Amino acid sequence: MKKIEAVIKPFKLDEVREALSEIGVSGLTVTEVKGFGRQKGHTELYRGAEYVVDFLPKVKIEIVVPDGSVDAAIESIIKAAHTGKIGDGKIFVTNVEQVVRIRTGETGEEAV
Repeated sequence: MKKIEAVIKPFKLDEVREALSEIGVSGLTVTEVKGFGRQKGHTELYRGAEYVVDFLPKVKIEIVVPDGSVDAAIESIIKAAHTGKIGDGKIFVTNVEQVVRIRTGETGEEAV
């Protein structure tokens, strides 16, 4: 099993959720986060004063999928989150050693 974490633009969340649902991903976790990469933030004007916004709002999506579904999940996220502009986000894939469903005690892929 693999854990896929995707950091994307907030307005792309619904499109990504729908794309993952279409390939059979049954659950995901969403966290509102802030960060910066190559965008390095930007300046804004508020009541005549200019200030720097260092951290930009993003959304982090976390899913756990069987090894055979990783490529399909990544492709779905890329298609749905892509705008072609800087700040589209990143996808991280890591190994998952064990999963346990607390309610039933199921383990492994059955718990996902």
